Amino acid sequence: MPEATAAPTLKSPLYLVDASLYVFRAWHSMPDQFHDADGWPTNAVHGFARFVLELLEQERPQHIAIAFDEALDSCFRNKLYPAYKANRDPAPEELKRQFTHCKALCAALGLNVLAHSEYEADDLIGSALHSARPRGFRGVIVSADKDMSQLLWEADEQWDFARGQRWGMAGVKARHGVEATQIADYLALTGDAVDNIPGVTGIGAKSAAILLAHFGSLDVLLTRIDEVAFLRMRGAAQMAVRLREQREHALLWRQLSTIALDAPVDNAEPDFIRASVDAGMLEALSESLRFGPMTRRRLRSAAGLGDNTNY
Repeated sequence: MPEATAAPTLKSPLYLVDASLYVFRAWHSMPDQFHDADGWPTNAVHGFARFVLELLEQERPQHIAIAFDEALDSCFRNKLYPAYKANRDPAPEELKRQFTHCKALCAALGLNVLAHSEYEADDLIGSALHSARPRGFRGVIVSADKDMSQLLWEADEQWDFARGQRWGMAGVKARHGVEATQIADYLALTGDAVDNIPGVTGIGAKSAAILLAHFGSLDVLLTRIDEVAFLRMRGAAQMAVRLREQREHALLWRQLSTIALDAPVDNAEPDFIRASVDAGMLEALSESLRFGPMTRRRLRSAAGLGDNTNY
């Protein structure tokens, strides 16, 4: 009989949540009828709590990190390009307070909270995944942000939670027209209006995809600019001129679009395992944020605490 071979070991999932995306979504979508004990609005906290509870109830993750944006105008990218994200209005005080509550809620539930004054949530997620890969983890990145797709390796997946859509490294091209490894190069060419990155003048999504399909990477493209004019695509000659003129800018745009893998994430639990629940903190937050009975029951259940009906 042939010798039996061991089944391949499935990698443990590490859930990495782009919290700010879901806080902002709740801020814009939840009705302004929720207020804390001091009268401040809490609609974003209530919406975010529902999202976190659905995630925990559905997936029951053992290894998880929730990344928040603290570097709204102090990110290292602002030093490279002061206009980075300068098109965004400052967060109002009502929203800043709710971000603090959302972080506290995650901490009370024993979820690893990642935040840093010089790195964005994308960088914290990328760095957490990068540090966990050698120990056999695969990433489940909970975010709809196309920038995140550059982090995907073969065993990873990205999850647009609100739309219920998941895709892996192989599914990136169908969504964005380029490979996962080309996302930063693609954004360098097209720019990113959300982050106020201009891109190369005259190069849109289709042109960028054609260029990267032909040359493979921005580096190769920039060393072979003379060939661009001979490609069978509209405006190829002018595109070659723009690439030659804006070569250094294109490299800067890629630097801004590339997710850092060296952000400090060592304040989290080993392997980003769920920590002990802070029952007292959870109860205090539920009270001050005026969560209803149903939300409180779900929070206690997600925290592994017994039901408490004395609301």
